[in-house]
Amino acid sequence: MNLDFASVWETVADLVPENDALICGEDIVSWKDYDLLSSKIAAALSSKGLGPNSKAGLYLNNSNEYLIGQNAIFKIGGVPINVNYRYVEEELIYLLDNSDAEAVFYHACYSSRINEIAKSLPNVKAWIEVPDGSKSNFDQGMKYEEILQDYSPMDRITRDPETVYMLYTGGTTGMPKGVMYKQGEFLAFLFRTLKAMGYDVPEDLNNLEESIMASKANDQFIKSLVGCPLMHGTGMWLGAFLPLLLGGTVITTSNLGFDPDQLWRQVQDKNVTNIVIVGDAFARPMLDALDRAEASNNEYDISSVQAIISSGVMWSTEVKNGLLKHHDMKLMDTMGSTEGGIGSSIATRDNPSETAKFSINPGVIVLADDGEILEPGSEKIGLLGTSGLVPVEYYKDEKKSAETFKEVNGVRYSFPGDYAKLESDGSITLLGRGSNCINSAGEKIYPEEVEEALKKNIDVFDCLVVGMPDERFGQKIVAVVSTVDNKTLKEEQLIDDTRSIIAAYKLPKKVIFTDEVQRAPNGKANYKWAKSFAEEQLS
Repeated sequence: MNLDFASVWETVADLVPENDALICGEDIVSWKDYDLLSSKIAAALSSKGLGPNSKAGLYLNNSNEYLIGQNAIFKIGGVPINVNYRYVEEELIYLLDNSDAEAVFYHACYSSRINEIAKSLPNVKAWIEVPDGSKSNFDQGMKYEEILQDYSPMDRITRDPETVYMLYTGGTTGMPKGVMYKQGEFLAFLFRTLKAMGYDVPEDLNNLEESIMASKANDQFIKSLVGCPLMHGTGMWLGAFLPLLLGGTVITTSNLGFDPDQLWRQVQDKNVTNIVIVGDAFARPMLDALDRAEASNNEYDISSVQAIISSGVMWSTEVKNGLLKHHDMKLMDTMGSTEGGIGSSIATRDNPSETAKFSINPGVIVLADDGEILEPGSEKIGLLGTSGLVPVEYYKDEKKSAETFKEVNGVRYSFPGDYAKLESDGSITLLGRGSNCINSAGEKIYPEEVEEALKKNIDVFDCLVVGMPDERFGQKIVAVVSTVDNKTLKEEQLIDDTRSIIAAYKLPKKVIFTDEVQRAPNGKANYKWAKSFAEEQLS
């Protein structure tokens, strides 16, 4: 078996053709059809001149078509490009031009936007429109359903495991950047991740067939419900790639807003084993939905859930413990970024965990600003670096590549920008991104640490912390806070209640209350919005 995505999935499709591969609402796609439909789309891409290393954008909401289109790109030896569906014209033109996209899949609801940008992207050879019930406002696109009717499946080919797999970052610290991996190395990393999670993965991946057939015999395939967007790494890597590599099922919903009751109904109806989310932004509404259902004597049956997996955003201890009261399962809190994995924390009823505290992965170091590799118990803080899976580089960005991917004592590491403290027991306490660090009177303050402290107040629903200009201290700490059920809180009382949790210099100088703390669709912090909102309110 060749170690590239399409070849692995072709092997799976041959082994368990009748198993469910993709489910979106009532639309169920078997593994046989997943392979067949992807092959037809691949034939259409090939007919338009795309081939090995061609880039193709996925400007799609969560759907079966997202994963079918991605697989089609892999089948031709190409490189899928994730496109944020919230981007507007200029952002889309930048991303599709920067990535050298030669084809773009888009849902019909975005056809007006495609109509506006198409003339600015002359290198795109194929626009593929996926139906979603919306009226089309772009007449140059190939119709997804017509492709499936008109094209025969592309023959299987041998692909190069050195072919790049690329994921664009969200651009929280500048314009989006394409993080490049070799497919073979990336797949080996994903299989190691599955093994670390306790799944049956052979040492020799050529024996993967035995694991999949054992899962078939015992009916133990992963059924993964992706609560967050597939366009981001958490949703795609943890929610889709991991189950598909072992012949499992990916379950999504097409609506854009997050509906926790709908999620729990899907869990109940589809016997979901794994749920993938992004921190408290998803977990807190999920907990509230379970609490409401219990109070009304109409509880959801969530007995099939074995694990909830989160990455990228704080997942507080209080919310984890609340979920565990409803069902004993593994709550897997992973820390990392598009540029590399750092650590993890697993909570169960018998083994609760602390917020922002993680077991460190092998090959991870904490590097102080002065170049010292920190030892456990050090009073210093430092940048987290991982050597486990280091990207090749950022696509067409040598300067940023040199800053992020560096050698230390002859070993190549990725330093995405996260600061942490290395505790005496070898665990790490995450402090946050250096790019978001607040400098107040010479003290470095990390927003995530202050946010965690504020959210220990049971009446705080969500919050973001930003640094605002201050004549005396350079920057002052400002918290933007929403409350549970929009309950009225006094600013002074909230600050005073937080004094026992963090040092006085880390306390907010100002708290601004809002009905909703805005986040990105994947649940990640929208500090740009928080700063703009704070500026507006303070003025």
